[in-house]
Amino acid sequence: MLYRREIFVGGEWKKPVGGGQTDVISASTAQPIGSVPVSTPTDVDAAVAAARRAFDDPTGWAYWPSAERATALRRLATELASRHETVARLVSLQNGMPYSTSMTFEAVSSPALLQYYAELVETTPTEEHRSGIPTGTTLVRRSPVGVVAAIVPWNFPQTLTSFKLAPALAAGNTVVVKPAAGTILDSLVLADAVAAAGLPAGVVNIISSGQGLGRYLVRHPNIDKISFTGSTEVGREIASYAGSVLRPVTLELGGKSAAIILDDADLESSAEQLFVASLLNNGQTCFASTRILAPSNRYDEVVGFYEALAKGAVVGDALADDTQIGPMVSESHRTVVESYIARGTAQGARLVTGGGRPDNHEGWFVEPTIFADVDNYMAIAREEIFGPVLSVIPYDDDEDAVRIANASEYGLGGTVWSADEDRARQIAKLVHTGTIGINHYVPDLASPYGGVKASGMGRELGPEGLTSYQKLQSVYL
Repeated sequence: MLYRREIFVGGEWKKPVGGGQTDVISASTAQPIGSVPVSTPTDVDAAVAAARRAFDDPTGWAYWPSAERATALRRLATELASRHETVARLVSLQNGMPYSTSMTFEAVSSPALLQYYAELVETTPTEEHRSGIPTGTTLVRRSPVGVVAAIVPWNFPQTLTSFKLAPALAAGNTVVVKPAAGTILDSLVLADAVAAAGLPAGVVNIISSGQGLGRYLVRHPNIDKISFTGSTEVGREIASYAGSVLRPVTLELGGKSAAIILDDADLESSAEQLFVASLLNNGQTCFASTRILAPSNRYDEVVGFYEALAKGAVVGDALADDTQIGPMVSESHRTVVESYIARGTAQGARLVTGGGRPDNHEGWFVEPTIFADVDNYMAIAREEIFGPVLSVIPYDDDEDAVRIANASEYGLGGTVWSADEDRARQIAKLVHTGTIGINHYVPDLASPYGGVKASGMGRELGPEGLTSYQKLQSVYL
């Protein structure tokens, strides 16, 4: 077991005020794999104070030349890259992500984004002169926002931390990271890397789990910006508070994305990409295309294809090399997923395959589950399940497919599948969503990522991700 007693605050490992510990449980075995400290509001105060001191220091991080910050980010990228196998293993142990997925995403995203934003901040001017209207010249300055609260979910903990940390640091901000309760261990590895990279004290602070700490951090008077990834319900609460105090916020929330399979799609040749788009990380993925929109004249074929895809998936321990579907993150989350499966059956959807728990597994597993004869207004088609449960919905023509895709409160991801890329692009333009893939779906780290409607507000990644951590000042000359 990995046993840690301290949190990372002000560039040092410090014991939390309360001194309590909590176990971290393996999703695959339901057994303890580590113990981490329990943070308190007093510890949050200390972390925010350290970040504030680091930001307000007139010779500190916010005032370093961009090239110097970029050099420090590259050191951090190198330190994280040297720990990539440890990070991947810990993430898989904690949340059930198949190790192959963790090595593809969690092990590489953070170093890649740190390198990307290091280069971007070196080549992006923080000042520009504009010709004034009606006369004169204006100097437009970009400067860091200040102290950032970065609240991270459990499903892609390292990747989504880097979505926030890399651009925030590149812009000159200081950060307090609050990881999810179920994925603390990998955040401690990040703290080790920050220390080894020699970032100034207080620039990055990482607290641990504790009752109500997220709400306390969001409402802290010395926080200048909030960046949150998580449920729409919590996102709405954060947005309401941020609006009341006029605090900048970026929210990446839930999704119920549609995979529009056009009548000319070649399913077999796209099998691997279709699996990733809908079942990546055991379905515990916010952008997953879990509503499968199938043309009526190929409906039975599409249902049969997904049935075979689900039955052929290797279900097993998250650390096994061949595992494609691992466990749910926790016992309580498995209960939620199973409740949706029961609701689907009760509302008249046809259970094609799955729906139960696989044999000979001790952890929190759910079989890959396919529903057919689904109406888009059933709960399994309307609400985010966050598990390996797909609903196949029939449509009549392209216009009907777009209508169904847009008949959702969410708008984060989505996909269009067709042998005719131009046709697929035209369909994609009509879908009300922040991102959409043509014949595949993998987020592009150099392009804006985020949702519309109940899927959030603001954008991460790309140059837009950097801009969201800067404030503007116009100096009239």
